[in-house]
Amino acid sequence: MNLPASLRKLRWCDPTRPPVVLLGGLNVVRALGLGGIPVIVATHDAEEPALDSRHCAGHWRLPPLSDPEAMVDSLVALASHLRRRFGMPAPLFYSNDDYLRFVSEHRARLQGRFRLVLNDEAITLALLDKQRFAEFAVQRSLPVPASFRWDGRGPGSLASRPGPVLVKPAMKINAFEVPGLAALFEANKATVRPNGMAVKGDAAISRVRKHLVFHEYVAGDDRELWCFDAVADDAGRVLACHTGRKLRCAPPLTGDSSYIELAHNAQLEAIGRQVAAAIPLKGIFNMDFKRDPVTGRFYLLEINARCNLWLYVGARNGLNLAKVFYEWALTGKAVAAPSYRTRYRWLDFSLDRAAYRALAAQGHLTFVRWLATLAAPKVYAIFAWHDPAPLLRALGRRLRRRLGWDTGWSEVRAKV
Repeated sequence: MNLPASLRKLRWCDPTRPPVVLLGGLNVVRALGLGGIPVIVATHDAEEPALDSRHCAGHWRLPPLSDPEAMVDSLVALASHLRRRFGMPAPLFYSNDDYLRFVSEHRARLQGRFRLVLNDEAITLALLDKQRFAEFAVQRSLPVPASFRWDGRGPGSLASRPGPVLVKPAMKINAFEVPGLAALFEANKATVRPNGMAVKGDAAISRVRKHLVFHEYVAGDDRELWCFDAVADDAGRVLACHTGRKLRCAPPLTGDSSYIELAHNAQLEAIGRQVAAAIPLKGIFNMDFKRDPVTGRFYLLEINARCNLWLYVGARNGLNLAKVFYEWALTGKAVAAPSYRTRYRWLDFSLDRAAYRALAAQGHLTFVRWLATLAAPKVYAIFAWHDPAPLLRALGRRLRRRLGWDTGWSEVRAKV
């Protein structure tokens, strides 16, 4: 059969094993590649590093997410090509909240054309909206930090909160389209104030308070931030999982992960399994927790019902949740999940350099100590010895732009 040029590598794929169509990036591509699973990267961004990975078996140019109907039409066309080639729907994976919302909203057209494992719509919306999630968590007795309301002075109000308060955007997506939010958070996912009255007295917060949520701040540094990653069946029973913790974030405490590791934690695993069953969650997901360093209690911060960067370090340590999810999506059968090592860490060097600078300025980390922590075996956000093209192409694009030699190669690929 005739395939578009961007998909012709699929002619050499096993006809009984359709590729994953991925709305996502390099970490998930590499996890799938380590599992021997071909990947089609579907994106609007012609400079997405995942397109250059040796694990990318094809690429598909999508319209922008701002035109969702055209994007659905494009994915439906891709699904038709794959159905003719493999005789069955291909699994559709996604690795950020914008894509999660998109797929959930258009599930009626995508379901059946792709193999989708989606949570119920009400659950998905609750996971994407922090205000909804706070109410959702209370209904299911999930171990979340206390929430505070803006108005009033009684129990549960900001005015009554004597300790630190964590302030976050209410929505996980499109948050910074609201005037005033970008300036308030800058590079942070959240901000902390010493008490409830300090929150109410902050004019910048007050102006956008309808777009914010306010929670009890759990003490502890970045090493108290833990994750539970898993794949669950339709009843919320966990098929495979691993636990890990963040070593540093940039900025510290409220930023993105810059250095992470897997770490066995039986207590957290038990809690994660209980939460998955209580909701119930299905498919692949990631739960973020913070551990109180004094009491040892784990507090659930959020749940991401999608693929994420932890999949790559997990696969490198012997437990490939992306592969488990692929098999479950394709066959509905659980594969045997091996135990996992904790040898390899994951590093985003640019972010971690920023984390080091911030911690050094606070007197919490020296240069020698920072270098010592980087001595462990690692996988990286972009660099890989076995898959060098993403980094080399990214460096080449940067150099051409600095020299004014933009050759337009990405625009050429975008038209394919």
